Amino acid sequence: MNIQSKITLLFVLLSTGILLLLNAFILYFDYQFNYEDFFKRLETRVNITAQTRLFPGERSRAYAEVRKKYLEVLNDEKEYVISADKEGKFDTQGFPKEFIDEMRASGSARIKYRNTFLAGKAVSLNDRKYLIIVSARNPYGLRELEELQKILLVGFAGSLIVAFFVGKAFSYYTFDPIRKLTEQIKTISSDNLHLRLQEPAGKDEIAELTHTYNNMLIRLETAFDTQNNFVSNASHELRTPLTVITSELELALGRKDLNPEQREVFKTIDQQTDKLISILNSLLMLAQTGFDGKKQERELIRADELIWMCIAEVKKIRPAGKIELDLSAMPDDEALITLYGSSNLLLLALTNIINNACKYSNDLPVVIRLSNMNDQVNITVTDRGIGIPPAELPHIFQPFFRASNTSNFMGHGVGLPLTFNIVRMHKGTVNITSMIDRGTQVQVQLPVASQS
Repeated sequence: MNIQSKITLLFVLLSTGILLLLNAFILYFDYQFNYEDFFKRLETRVNITAQTRLFPGERSRAYAEVRKKYLEVLNDEKEYVISADKEGKFDTQGFPKEFIDEMRASGSARIKYRNTFLAGKAVSLNDRKYLIIVSARNPYGLRELEELQKILLVGFAGSLIVAFFVGKAFSYYTFDPIRKLTEQIKTISSDNLHLRLQEPAGKDEIAELTHTYNNMLIRLETAFDTQNNFVSNASHELRTPLTVITSELELALGRKDLNPEQREVFKTIDQQTDKLISILNSLLMLAQTGFDGKKQERELIRADELIWMCIAEVKKIRPAGKIELDLSAMPDDEALITLYGSSNLLLLALTNIINNACKYSNDLPVVIRLSNMNDQVNITVTDRGIGIPPAELPHIFQPFFRASNTSNFMGHGVGLPLTFNIVRMHKGTVNITSMIDRGTQVQVQLPVASQS
């Protein structure tokens, strides 16, 4: 879940909490008002009943007339006048005990009992005690509360929908500057480090982030330029003396007055010079793919044609190598085996892998299989060679690392790191499985051109 979705979800959750709290307050106070209003109406009738039933006369008749004209008859309204017996006891059967006890203790009471509202008070007259009780039901008030609950429920559901879309719009607006910043960042790569992000006005967090990223680009550009200059200078400065040494050695070896011992020394120097040149070329290529490989020309490449070119290159190096190409799993659709990248670099990477397979298997058959899976071109190279010790597998992509069982084979330990850099530069992966004296399998996965 991205941050924008999290913000939307958080906004909806907060809105839900606020709406639930608001609805609870509305229901609570409406219940309180509804009940309080109905109890007051009952208490008015309790007072009128006490006046008309216990104090007959002109005033009582006036009360009765007012009640008849101006007070509506409540639903299922009943009035009770209960007098105490000689022992001061009341026949209150059918009324809640707590209601009667509160009325006798405090002089008045009210209660809702089995959907019926009760209000009453205790009255003393001529040394006699009376309990005046009025009961009624409030279906209209309860129906009003039920309707209010439905309205609040519908309003709550509608408010959540609105809150969701408002939260989505709010989060979209909030992260819009970040999206624009991300789109700008995606356009910057190692071959256009001179570009800078457009810094927004103001001094908010987005402006600070943009400024920080631009400063980082300045440092990266400086570092890349420094490395580029170093590689270029090293290439020129190192190649020149090595070329001179090689030329002088060729002249020295061409002399006929050398004794066997001198000739052997010059041959050794010549061999080591060639080795040094080879290492230098590999290092320069490794450095190049490590920082400015994206400057290479890119084009559409058919994987099968690329493999055939690699086989031809390896045959030049190792004429005795036995290489088999398995195309049984190759898809019929050409687009599924078409790559987008530098043909020279990919040729170098795959040639390294195939050449290693032939070299470390003493020219036993090497099988190359081409297939496609999940928009990835799979090139699998399997040999029957000496294998790689399991403990050393994690280190094979480190420059100058060589497995402990390769001392009888020529190499410098830069081929696989170079291959790894090239494949990674093309957004691919290299996976290696190996067993001692059983062989090694190298699987290169590269995205098809449509996914690059």
